[in-house]
Amino acid sequence: MSHMPESMLQETPDARLKRMKMRSWRRGTKEMDMILGPFADEHLVGMDEARLTLYDRLLWENDQEILPWILGNSESPNDYKGLISEIGVFARSRLKK
Repeated sequence: MSHMPESMLQETPDARLKRMKMRSWRRGTKEMDMILGPFADEHLVGMDEARLTLYDRLLWENDQEILPWILGNSESPNDYKGLISEIGVFARSRLKK
């Protein structure tokens, strides 16, 4: 599991949200851009601090691990289960539109 640099703990709340949105839209794969980008746009502002911290940690994981978690092809770590489920539901609902 990857960890974020200590310097990010000193960001302003606005800078943090901006960084997290950018990292959501600029992943390593187009598939993850299209899943996490819209999710971040719609959900980050309303997240509480604990959820933001968890999502920020998720952004440091590899796309090759996150995508199978979201697709249900492999089990995510327990810490991420609720968040991964929420992202998966959001992504599937967007595909139906």
